Amino acid sequence: MTIRRRLSSFALPALALACLLAAPATGARAAVACGSGNFDAWLTDFKTEAAGKGIAQSAIDAGLAGVTLDQSVLAHDREQHVFKQSFEQFSGRMVPPRLGRGRNMMLQYGSALSRIEKSYGVPGAVLVAIWGLETDFGVNIGKFPTIRSLATLAYDCRRAEMFRGELMDALRIVAHGDLKPGEMRGAWAGEIGQTQFMPSSYVKFAVDFDGNGRADLLRSAPDVLASTANYLASYGWQRGKDWEPGSANFAVIQQWNKSEVYAKTIAYFADQLARGP
Repeated sequence: MTIRRRLSSFALPALALACLLAAPATGARAAVACGSGNFDAWLTDFKTEAAGKGIAQSAIDAGLAGVTLDQSVLAHDREQHVFKQSFEQFSGRMVPPRLGRGRNMMLQYGSALSRIEKSYGVPGAVLVAIWGLETDFGVNIGKFPTIRSLATLAYDCRRAEMFRGELMDALRIVAHGDLKPGEMRGAWAGEIGQTQFMPSSYVKFAVDFDGNGRADLLRSAPDVLASTANYLASYGWQRGKDWEPGSANFAVIQQWNKSEVYAKTIAYFADQLARGP
């Protein structure tokens, strides 16, 4: 799982307390609380809420059919460690093994990257660097069923509201027709695709750049790269400017990943790719 989307392990006791103590409206049945010990009842309530938010019933039925609690996801969430590698350690481990393939990707997708830069202003070297660091250019996108992971984390009280929103957006992706529920596999915390978008980012920034009628961040490299560029552009990427640490564009890279070490590694990798073979 990537540092950008690695979710900190802080607890939210106030949120948990509110979830457990919220009083129902007069005459209404109380919603099943997060972490109540009855996941199936909680999921039934969630389905009702999703329908109330306008999500198509077909997407709710398809997306949540047979979903169960995943204890391995909860174990991953509780076992996160603080990232302690230096830039030299991390970049030295991550960049050299990916540099040759990254250069090949720059050539293979050169035409698409040029069109993407024209549309969004983000150079191909930056996009390919992110692509390589996140999933080895789409090789390692993760194997956790996305909707099951999100439902598990939404039911857990630690960050219930955040993950309820992500689960709603996962169902919106299904409803829109971009992905089928069974296709949605990724990292344990719900990241999807070759540059690891959370569902909320998928809904906001995914684009159909290859023109096949859907934004497919699992299989379409043009969609992946253009969507990543759209994400960065939305945070203020400055066309034609560099991305060195301290620059405005480096600050945008840090919107992709808050870790300074990771952001510096993206910038360094992109520099190497921009220089060519």
